[in-house]
This record gives sequence, structure tokens and C-alpha cells, in this order.
Amino acid sequence: MSFFIPAAMAQEAGAAAPMGGGFEWIFLVGFLVIFYLMIWRPQAKRAKEHKNLIGGLGVGDEVVTGGGILGKVKKVTDEFIVLEVSEGQELKFQKGAVVAALPKGTLKAI
Repeated sequence: MSFFIPAAMAQEAGAAAPMGGGFEWIFLVGFLVIFYLMIWRPQAKRAKEHKNLIGGLGVGDEVVTGGGILGKVKKVTDEFIVLEVSEGQELKFQKGAVVAALPKGTLKAI
């Protein structure tokens, strides 16, 4: 049976240098750079923009919530806002539920 399986040639200990010693580090650093540029940085940018949006909310602003409800801000507190969704109908939301601010007059156009 040794005809089909060639005999393994053993090398002397220490004769061969390990190959690719720095390649693993270059691969790891490249992976971290790609992770930073494609995942962490855009997510941090969106979080900063959302924080600025929430901080800049004022009475009279027209906004959209995460559930798709459009309304005009009637009251702003530290944690909550009151939206007027139609004539005389007001709903309370957490500030974090607001996902976008609309240009003035959008609600009248709808």
C-alpha cells in the first residue's frame, strides 16, 4: 500500500523559518480599519445627528416619530414631547421616538 501514499519527508527542527509572520498583523489591522470605516464611524455620525435633532426640538416644529406619526410639537420637557397629530388631538412621546424633523408647512400640504 505504500505505493499509493508517498513517504513524508521529515525536516530538521529549526531549519525552516515560519512564513507569514507579519501577514497576520497586517490582516488584523486591515480588518480593524475596514470595521471602523464601514460600521463604527457611520453609526457614531448618525447617533450624533439624532442627538442634535432631539436637543434642537422646539415648540412649533413638525416631526415624524419612529412609528410614522406626523405631528406638530406643542410642548417639550426633558424626556417627553407632546405632539398635536390633528386638530385637538395630542399625544405624548419620548424624545427618542422622533426620527426626523420636517420643513415648516409640510403637515398642511398633506
